[in-house]
Amino acid sequence: MAEVKSDIEIARAAKKKPIQEIGAKIGIPNEHLLPYGHDKAKVSAEFIKSVKGNKDGKLILVTAINPTPAGEGKTTTTVGLGD
Repeated sequence: MAEVKSDIEIARAAKKKPIQEIGAKIGIPNEHLLPYGHDKAKVSAEFIKSVKGNKDGKLILVTAINPTPAGEGKTTTTVGLGD
């Protein structure tokens, strides 16, 4: 049986791409990305409005947050979004 890697080993082995590259790949122009560092960004409301009439796509939730002092984290956020 293959050895199971720990979360930290998987995270350290990941090769992150610049957010502009990811945006371009899915059709979001750079002027509609507000970068937060090299690998995350907010998408402008203007761009979201411009694609409102498009056929529904896939929802991708990317979560990697630390829990709050109250113990809320990825699970609580996911359940909240689902509600």
